[in-house]
Amino acid sequence: MGLYGSAPEAPDPQETASAQTATNIGTAVANNVMGNVNQVTPDGNLTYTYTTQKWKDPLSGKEYDLQVPTATQSLSQQQQAIKNQTDAAELNMATLANNQSGKLNDLLGKPINIGGAPAGGNAAAIGLPQYQQFGSGPKLQTSLGNYGNVQSSIAGAGNIQKQVADSGQIQNQLGNAGDITRSYETDFSADRQKVEDALMQRLNPQMERDRAALETRLTNQGLQPGSEAYNRAIDEANRSSTDARLGAILSAGQEQSRLAGLANQSATFQNSAQQQAYNQLLGSGQFANSAQAQQYAQNASNMQMGNAAQQQQFGQNQAQQQANNAAQQQKFGQGLAGAQFGNDALQQQYQNQNTATAGNNALQDQSFNSQQSKFNMQNQQRAQYLNELYAQRNQPINEIIGLMSGAQVNSPSFVPTQSNPMPTVDYAGLVQQDYANKMGAYNQQQAGMQSMFGGMLGFGGQLASLSDKRAKKDIKKVGGLYEYRYKGEGKNAPKRIGVMAQEVEKIRPDVVVKGSDGLRRVDYGALFNVGKRK
Repeated sequence: MGLYGSAPEAPDPQETASAQTATNIGTAVANNVMGNVNQVTPDGNLTYTYTTQKWKDPLSGKEYDLQVPTATQSLSQQQQAIKNQTDAAELNMATLANNQSGKLNDLLGKPINIGGAPAGGNAAAIGLPQYQQFGSGPKLQTSLGNYGNVQSSIAGAGNIQKQVADSGQIQNQLGNAGDITRSYETDFSADRQKVEDALMQRLNPQMERDRAALETRLTNQGLQPGSEAYNRAIDEANRSSTDARLGAILSAGQEQSRLAGLANQSATFQNSAQQQAYNQLLGSGQFANSAQAQQYAQNASNMQMGNAAQQQQFGQNQAQQQANNAAQQQKFGQGLAGAQFGNDALQQQYQNQNTATAGNNALQDQSFNSQQSKFNMQNQQRAQYLNELYAQRNQPINEIIGLMSGAQVNSPSFVPTQSNPMPTVDYAGLVQQDYANKMGAYNQQQAGMQSMFGGMLGFGGQLASLSDKRAKKDIKKVGGLYEYRYKGEGKNAPKRIGVMAQEVEKIRPDVVVKGSDGLRRVDYGALFNVGKRK
C-alpha cells in the first residue's frame, strides 16, 4: 500500500492479444469492403459480392465473421453482342484454317529447288588496283648571301639635364597659435545640490503641515487608518508630496545644465580665437611657398629647353641610321625574292608530277569500283530470285496464320479507385503505454510525497501526528492526501497536508494509535518508511 493506494495492475497479455486480434480483424474487414469499389463503365460493369466465412481465434476461442469478396465482370449489351459475333467468326476462321492446313503436308514435303537461281558474283575475278608511287621533291635553296651590316647604335647628341637649379627652401612649419581648450568644468553637482537643498528646505515644513492637517481632517470625518477611504486620501497626499520633490530635483538639474552650458560657451570662444591666429600663420606660410614654387618653375623651364635641343640632335642622328638600314633591307629583300622565285619553279614542277601520278591512281580506283559493282549486282539478282521462291512457299502458311487470328472484344476499362486504407490500431501498444504512464505517475507521486514527509520528519517533526478527521476542518482532497486546518486555527492559518487516520486504519492499523483524548494519530515515519520510532 503506497501513498496513493495500490500500484496499477499490469495488463493481462492474453486479454491484450485477443483484443488486438479483434481490432486487426475489424480493420481488415473494413479495408476489404472500402477497397473493393463497384464500377460501371460504357463497356461493362465490375461488381463485388461477399460471403461470410467463420474463423476461430486459437488463443481466445472467439469466432469471427470474415467477409470473402467475389468479383463479377459483365459486358454491356453491345459488347456482349460483339463477343458473340466474334466467337462465331473465330470458329469459322479456325475451321477454314484447319482445312487449309491439310494442304501444307504436300507443300512442306517437297524441298525447295534453287537450281534455276542466277549465279552469284565471283570475288576472285576482281583485280586489285596497281597504284603509282609519288617521287621525292626537288632540293630547294635554303640560304641567302650577305648584304651588309645593320647599324644598331646612334651617335651621341650631348648630355641630358636631369636636375633643376635650387629655388629656395619650402616653409613646412607654422608658428605657435596658442593652446586649444580641450576640457572645461562639467561637474556642477555641488551647485545642483545647493539648489535642491534650498527648495526642499522650503517644501518639507509645508508638506509636513499639510500631512498633519490631512490626518486630522480624516479623523474628524470618522475615517480610521487602514480603511479604504483613509488609505486613498493618504495615497493621494503622498503622490502630491512626491511630485513636489521631483519638481525640486528637476529645477536643480536645470540649474546644473545652465552652468555647464556657460562653461561650454567660454571654451568655444577661446578655441575660436586660437583658430583665427592659426589661420593667419598658415596664410603667411602658403604665400612664401608660392613664391618658391614660381622660382622652381622658371628653373625647370630652362632645363626643358636645353633637353629639347639635345633631343633634336639625337633625332637627326637616328634618321641617318634608319636610312642606312633601309638600303641594306632593300638589298636583302631583292636577294630573298630571287631565291623564292627559283624555289617556286621547282615546286611547280614537282606538283605537275604529283598530279599525273594522282590521275593514274584515280583510273585504277575507277576500274576496281566497276568490277565490285558488277559483283554486287550479280549477288543482288540471286538474292531477289531466292526471296521470291521463299515467298511463294510461305504464302499459304501466312494465310492460315491470318485466318487463325481474329479481332478481340473490348474488355471494360476499369479506372483505378483510390482507397484510403484504415490503419490498424496498435491496441497492445496503447495498453502497455497506458500501464507504463500510470506506473510512472504512481512512482513519481510516491517518491515525491516520501521525500516531502521524509524532509519534514528529518527536521524534527513528530512521527505520530494528530490525524483524526474529527480534529480537522476545511478539508480538501489533493491527490492521495488532504489539505486541512486543525479546529481552533484561524482562517488565515496556513493549510496543512496529511492523511486521515480513519482511512489509514483500514489499511495499515499498525501505524495508527489512539491517544488518551480518544483521537487517532498516525505514525508517518512507519507509514512512509522514513525515520524510526524513538
